[in-house]
Amino acid sequence: MRRQSVCLVAVAAFALLTGARPARAQATFKFPNPFQAGELKLPRGEYRFAQKDDGHLTLRQESTGKEFQIAFTRRLPQPNPPHEEPELVIDAVGNFAPSYTEYVTDYVLAEVWLPGADGFLIHTMKGAHQSQTIKGQRVK
Repeated sequence: MRRQSVCLVAVAAFALLTGARPARAQATFKFPNPFQAGELKLPRGEYRFAQKDDGHLTLRQESTGKEFQIAFTRRLPQPNPPHEEPELVIDAVGNFAPSYTEYVTDYVLAEVWLPGADGFLIHTMKGAHQSQTIKGQRVK
């Protein structure tokens, strides 16, 4: 009887451990302008960010439910003191590409900081640019 109880407890513990997935940090952000995330060009709007695996983030466009995968190049260690709220770093860079008579600003996603996690480096901008921070909201 005792042996059956020990086996039952061991099986239950194993099932809990193998079936439990670690909670991944998530946050939503509102983009006031169209932006580029990795290879994707996305419209302005509200997006949910979550870590998918060891090399990608999932972006979910809240208005349509569409999901996109973007690769990050490396993890960024939390600063000291750590970020209290989710943040994105966006690089704004001037561009004459649409036409040589009109100057536009492109917004490129550079870093993602989710609550309770290291940061994610998406893109490194070389040359003249300005960095902007967008604050987000935690998703529970």
